[in-house]
Amino acid sequence: MIAAPRANSKPGVVWAPARGKTNPVKAKSRQVVTSQQGLHPRLVERVLRHMAALHRRPVAKHNRDAFDTVVAALQEAPRPLGLDSFCGTGHSTAALARRHPGHLVVGIDKSADRLARHPGEPGSNYLLLQADCEDIWQLLAAAGHRVDYHYLLYPNPWPKTKHLQRRIHAHASFPLLLQLARGDAQAAPKATDSDTARGHIELRSNWQLYVEEFGVAMHLAGARGRVARVDATEPMTLFERKYRDSGHELWAYRAAIARREQLEG
Repeated sequence: MIAAPRANSKPGVVWAPARGKTNPVKAKSRQVVTSQQGLHPRLVERVLRHMAALHRRPVAKHNRDAFDTVVAALQEAPRPLGLDSFCGTGHSTAALARRHPGHLVVGIDKSADRLARHPGEPGSNYLLLQADCEDIWQLLAAAGHRVDYHYLLYPNPWPKTKHLQRRIHAHASFPLLLQLARGDAQAAPKATDSDTARGHIELRSNWQLYVEEFGVAMHLAGARGRVARVDATEPMTLFERKYRDSGHELWAYRAAIARREQLEG
């Protein structure tokens, strides 16, 4: 599985300012070390298996409570949705909210400690959740929500070959990314003010092979995207700044996914 929250962490929504804490990502960062040469030999098998099955697992109560907060925010002010999954301290969530002022941008991370380092209170068009990303994805998809913009910025790449199944694109929840981008389910009413004709997915990493694997998985799932280097002149996350300052090459996969009604039209 991607990850589960620690038993001693407080679940739910986090609205915590930094309160003088220092950030631990100032030191130089080492390059990703792995014995894997080229695409993982089981990548295709794993992706096709997950694409053929519907991902459903019991959802922890704290994740359902966090999801209810998103629903309440959308009911109070209906608008299109953006996700910043594995958001860490939420610096990127704030930046994305400024980039997409007409959307509700939801940052999700399992760590209360990371979220507590968010510098200030979340703004009017974004919120931060302490939750498991895959559970929130599952609940959003089941409720019929579509995601206009989904960012996965520098998630743990799990570089050991034996940990393939922990990488996003080889995890059982991977098909949910496509479902949310396409808007497969139609159970919930959608905001009508979005000018986004497609669902956008962007993943970034300092490990080129990880991004290429993600691209292959998306291709197998029927999505067409592009892998390119990241211009980190203005870093979106603290890790992006750290990796850039450490001399790492930064890579991104970007795709614009056709909506369900476009595919059926």
